[in-house]
Amino acid sequence: MKPVLGSIMSRIIIGFFLFTLAIAGQAQENDALRQILRGEHRSTEHRARDRYRHPLQTLAFFEVRENMSIVELWPGAAGWYTEILAPLVKEQGKLYAAHFAADTGIPFFQQSLKKFTDKIHSRPEIYGNLILTVLQPPDKLDIAPANSADRILTFRNVHNWMKAGQADLVFRAMFRALQPGGLLGVVEHRNTPGIKQDPQALSGYVSEEYVITLARNAGFELLARSEINANPADTHNHPGGVWTLPPTLRLGEKDRDNYLRIGESDRMTLKFIKPLVQNREIRNLPPE
Repeated sequence: MKPVLGSIMSRIIIGFFLFTLAIAGQAQENDALRQILRGEHRSTEHRARDRYRHPLQTLAFFEVRENMSIVELWPGAAGWYTEILAPLVKEQGKLYAAHFAADTGIPFFQQSLKKFTDKIHSRPEIYGNLILTVLQPPDKLDIAPANSADRILTFRNVHNWMKAGQADLVFRAMFRALQPGGLLGVVEHRNTPGIKQDPQALSGYVSEEYVITLARNAGFELLARSEINANPADTHNHPGGVWTLPPTLRLGEKDRDNYLRIGESDRMTLKFIKPLVQNREIRNLPPE
């Protein structure tokens, strides 16, 4: 019996040691993120949105680490999350920013890309190691090398892909780029549960179950949901869709104070995994 007890105790001690290391590692990551969030490279306007976007808690939930290869999809013109992720992984990891194509021909996309590239080129000490790739479905989907990314993150983009009828293609592209065991983190404007989902998401709101179905159809498995970015004050029903709320405030001065009181939208925060073993027949995926 003694050897058995000794083996059990050894496993307990090793498990406790590994757990302690994980906790210490997470605390170190959080300290690094807090320092970045206070960084002078972040504008007052961007910092003001931390109370709605909860970057520290969100990236902790997605288990983001300094030594990871991370893909951020459609970072927008301002690169709000890019200015947090880029310095975090600059020394030990890698950040891919999958933006619009330079030859898109769509003025809004061109302007967004130019503003973003101007930003990253202006601060090489922060963004110098960033790798700019292209996400322009249906043809340009090589967001990162296949099976290479530890994390893929998308913040409030699913409704845009749905509007263009390209959400399935993008989720499959994310699946291809993630390595087995890698995580996909999704933040999206959340629709009222039980409401029939508009497949084009013209209001900007998407139901959690719709996003989960998109992910599962691509081969992902849901790991966890979080209420980090929830806003119970958001009714999900506004004259100008989700853009009625800040930061857009589409209606201008009309009922502005009311929408400012509500704050930014109610958002789902979902974490998916690319399974280590994939059944392509069940998932009905195209061959690699």
